[in-house]
Parts: sequence; C-alpha cells; structure tokens
Amino acid sequence: MTRIYIILALAIAAEVVATSALRASEQFTRLWPSLVVIGGYMAAFYGLSMAVRVIPTGIVYAVWSGLGIVLVALVGLFLGQKLDLPAAIGIAMILGGVLVINLFSAAAGH
Repeated sequence: MTRIYIILALAIAAEVVATSALRASEQFTRLWPSLVVIGGYMAAFYGLSMAVRVIPTGIVYAVWSGLGIVLVALVGLFLGQKLDLPAAIGIAMILGGVLVINLFSAAAGH
C-alpha cells in the first residue's frame, strides 16, 4: 500500500510541475515549457490511473485535487503571487480535509 501512495505523491508532483509551467508555455507557443506541461500531465494521469486501481476513486481524487491546490498555491507564493486571508483560510481548510481523509477515514484504504 505504501508503494501506491508514493506513486500518487509522484503523480501529484508531476501535476504541480505541469500546472506551474502553464504560464511559461505562453498558450503552448514556447516549445520547452509546453513539453513540460504535456509530459507532466501525462505522468500525472498515468500515476493517477495506477492509484485508482487500488484506492477508491473518490479518495484518490480528493487527495489529488486537495494537495494539488495547496502545492500550486505554494509555488505561486514563491513566484511572487499573493494570497489574501480568505484564500489562505480556504487553502488551509482544503489541506485539513485531505488530512482528515488520510488520518481518520477507513475509506482511504490504509
């Protein structure tokens, strides 16, 4: 089971890299950032497809989307984007939901 969570974590990381490269691709007019986006999403969805074979789809998607949102927001902070208080509270609530699922839900399959 640990292996599938590692695969899911790598898929989330690939999705975060791909999403972060979207702006640099300039609507897919720049080759290398565009290839990062395409390759990142391909790797991300492949890992996601492996995870849903073992973990319930709803749980995988909740973890995937929740952590993806939090991590992309953190990358945005490093790139100079600012979050206001309501955005920070919302992101904290998303992270809290992911933690509740993974720590307390029997549906998470651990």
